[in-house]
Amino acid sequence: MTAQQSQFALDLTGVSKRYGGVTALNGVDFKCKPASIHAILGENGAGKSTLIKIISGVVQPDEGSLKVAGDTVRFSTPQQASDHGVVCIFQELSLMPDLSVADNICITDPPRNWLGLIDGAEQIRRSKELLARVDCEDINPRELVKNLPLSRRQMVEIAKALGRNPKILILDEATSALSAADVEKVYEILKGLRNEGLTLLYISHRMHEIEELADTYSVFRNGRHIETFSKGMRNDEEIVEMMIGREISSVFPPKPEVSGTRQPVLEVENLSWTDRLSDISLNLGKGEIIGLGGLDGQGQREFLLALFGVLRGVEGTLKIDGKVTRIGSPKQAKSKQIGMALIPEDRKTEGLMLPMSVRDNVSIVALDQLVKGLSVDREKENQMIDEMVSKMAIKVGSVDDPVATLSGGNQQKVVIAKWLMTGARIILLNDPTRGIDVGTKQELYQLFRDLADAGNSIIYYSTDYDELIGCCDRVFIFYAGKILKELVGDDINETNIVASSLNIDLTRGEKADANG
Repeated sequence: MTAQQSQFALDLTGVSKRYGGVTALNGVDFKCKPASIHAILGENGAGKSTLIKIISGVVQPDEGSLKVAGDTVRFSTPQQASDHGVVCIFQELSLMPDLSVADNICITDPPRNWLGLIDGAEQIRRSKELLARVDCEDINPRELVKNLPLSRRQMVEIAKALGRNPKILILDEATSALSAADVEKVYEILKGLRNEGLTLLYISHRMHEIEELADTYSVFRNGRHIETFSKGMRNDEEIVEMMIGREISSVFPPKPEVSGTRQPVLEVENLSWTDRLSDISLNLGKGEIIGLGGLDGQGQREFLLALFGVLRGVEGTLKIDGKVTRIGSPKQAKSKQIGMALIPEDRKTEGLMLPMSVRDNVSIVALDQLVKGLSVDREKENQMIDEMVSKMAIKVGSVDDPVATLSGGNQQKVVIAKWLMTGARIILLNDPTRGIDVGTKQELYQLFRDLADAGNSIIYYSTDYDELIGCCDRVFIFYAGKILKELVGDDINETNIVASSLNIDLTRGEKADANG
């Protein structure tokens, strides 16, 4: 039976999957029509990842059946799924950092010459063709992947997937690390693929993306398929309530009213670094959350790394509690005298040691506080870890379980917990809710506000302008490595954030002067 003859591109019946005593999927029936974009929604741990792993051959179901274009199949490997036209782009990229872009794009089926050797010239040509298809001609196929920023790597991953000529393309948080410009490119690419007859399964925690792209929505919760409906049949509040199984309150906690000037905890004057940062000046008050906005790649991440002592050759003046300070390393940044923490961009590669236990991941940064004599004070460690797991509401069977077994949201909580263990009072957040479900996002928003209310100070970089609006007391818009604008109070709104990010002065209707 061909795809044209089948009513459904995908048809799952009674699919279940268990991991030990945990049921990841429970008797799921799921159907997807050809030539459509089908959104799969749910909190982390709802079963979405297990579903797409079964469809793409990464894991096999314990029960149930799967049909592709009307044919009953059972994939034992991703290659078998790919042979049937099912290709998945996972949130954790599959690229090999020490190989070139071209090597990665063609790795599953490299072109060969008449001697059977890899044809390097043809590989470059094919890679350029695929990169052009995703509007990324600026990426050099000969460049090593490890030299590309995360947003460019994600575009290479999409190009690689298209090179396998998929009929069903699964995208798991495919835009989570992309710049705003690249997101728009991906929208057009995906709509074009749908119009060419491809079926796309799309997983995202960004509701505005779902509204922009999806024809059909399916909601999962606690391993069960709750409901499938067409675009426009449910509003956002109904969808979120379906996802979390309860009524939602306000997404963001209220901001406190502040009278007078906050006591400055951190002051930055004329901070510069190579050609990426230029004359950055701002201050952070006690109990304040300030946001870093702007399009991705405008220097926000480098600014956080500079503050945390990661970068070399940083110029300018930094004051902590009014005293001029030079932070030469992350170790110095996290010292009691400074008390700074950085929640990194990529929790899996920069924030966690996945094979190790939750216990070891939470305590490792604070080990110097736990040493008693020549050994670790296990009683104190257990007490602090239990308090942190409770405070962060980390869902874990045992703190001795590998952190890799947790959902993405709970992994992110572990990253935050390990830095809070140090007693940090200045917290740098690098896009901390990327790839996190709606319910966990709300928990983190409340946590950040509670930390600020307790006297901690936070610098919050986010690619989601709703978070800047809802969480931050002030927002600094970055453009070309400089602060283009500071937004305060009612001026922190979508219009001003978007316009400033694009370097547009709405008062004049034209581009502003980035040099001030």
